[in-house]
Amino acid sequence: MIIGIGNDHAGTELKLEIIKHLEEKGVEYIDYGIAPGEKIDYPDAAKRVCKELVSGKVDRAILICGTGIGISIAANKVKGIRACACSDSFSAMYTRLHNDANALCLGGRVVGPGLACQLVDLFLETKFEGGRHQRRVDLISKMEEEF
Repeated sequence: MIIGIGNDHAGTELKLEIIKHLEEKGVEYIDYGIAPGEKIDYPDAAKRVCKELVSGKVDRAILICGTGIGISIAANKVKGIRACACSDSFSAMYTRLHNDANALCLGGRVVGPGLACQLVDLFLETKFEGGRHQRRVDLISKMEEEF
């Protein structure tokens, strides 16, 4: 599994902590984010990673802005992206189990590095349940086609 990771200027420090965590766990990643001191708007940061996710170059995405909300809204504008802003373990696990989310969005001003790494682990290790949940994911995909 290859993870695409991206951030705006409010998510730089948390991104660096998550990258360190991914490296310690031996998880392959591609950093599409910006370095400390650089600036980018969160829609542009989301777009960088999401285009690689829908193309299949990466398997999942981790996106970081100040709250995780703005970057999740931007990411969800891309057809095929199911992004979730999470700041608790239950949501990070169930967004994979029930929603087959492919992008985890975190807030660098909301979530500390310890919790963020736990959320990343849950997001990467939890498998989609399928079954009755697949029908709902299919309905989301159908909405993308309709609108």
